[in-house]
Amino acid sequence: MQRTPRIDNLQYANWSEKIFRQMREGGVDAVHVTIAYHENFRETVLNFEQWNRWFEQYPDLIMKGQWASDVQVAQDTGRTAIFFGFQNPSPIEDDIGLVEIVHSLGARFMQLTYNNQSLLATGCYEDEDSGITRMGKQVIKEMNRVGLVIDMSHSGDRSTIEAADISERPIAITHANPYEWCPALRNKKDDVIRAVTQNGGMLGFSVYPHHLKDKSDCTLENFCGMIARTAEKFGPDRLGIGTDLCQDHPDSVVEWMRVGRWSKQIDYGEGSAAAPGFPPMPYWFEDNRDFDNIENGLRAAGFSPDEAAGIMGGNWHRFYAENFGPK
Repeated sequence: MQRTPRIDNLQYANWSEKIFRQMREGGVDAVHVTIAYHENFRETVLNFEQWNRWFEQYPDLIMKGQWASDVQVAQDTGRTAIFFGFQNPSPIEDDIGLVEIVHSLGARFMQLTYNNQSLLATGCYEDEDSGITRMGKQVIKEMNRVGLVIDMSHSGDRSTIEAADISERPIAITHANPYEWCPALRNKKDDVIRAVTQNGGMLGFSVYPHHLKDKSDCTLENFCGMIARTAEKFGPDRLGIGTDLCQDHPDSVVEWMRVGRWSKQIDYGEGSAAAPGFPPMPYWFEDNRDFDNIENGLRAAGFSPDEAAGIMGGNWHRFYAENFGPK
């Protein structure tokens, strides 16, 4: 009998053979990888090209993922399936026709915003959230048609709730935690989580320290207790992991993530002038080899083996099967 797959539904690492091997040591069957923050279409194509080279270089470690069935192929062959996503709609520029093109290239998730107002919706750092725009409504419809999942991880509350209601297919918050537990701008209030999960969508819990209570000092018990309380409210079947692991990057990369090309001034985002770089990861999750710690923590927090396995990947796998293909 095949075991439940282990899936991390958001990473943005400085990719290398070392990290690919750590994925295998951690038993990670699939990872949703960010391949665009502020890149336009052509720049994003170059990132697809880079991944194609890695697939050629490390065929015994990683493979391209496009469909839920690829997770099983990766399991059967001892590899990690790599699924692609964007943290910003910049790769489709102002052209709705590019939605189908990026899906055909392998994109499976796209955030409608990255912190700021976009052509589609409002980001979580804007003072006023005007909701889904005219273009956004059309792009949601097109994303639904082709099987490109709407991700609202960096979006404002109103925009996220509207996206969940407008979309005819389930949407995702791939990497965030409850605002009630840790009141960061990027974390999500209960009415937002409810709107996403009651419509069949998914919430992926983040291990990025700025999203954690006590930040880098957050304990495993506190993190898994938070997941248990979230499961009590919304049920365990719509919950997963999206670590937001940003391993091995220089601090210049987090500056690019926050600033892109839109500002001449430094934007510290969730950091500060005193701590502008990547924060240190909690001791219990430093890289892909530490996934056992989270699963063991879930079991200690009272989850059954099946519930814990669902949160560790089974729920995302089901979501992939339902949402990556044409409507």
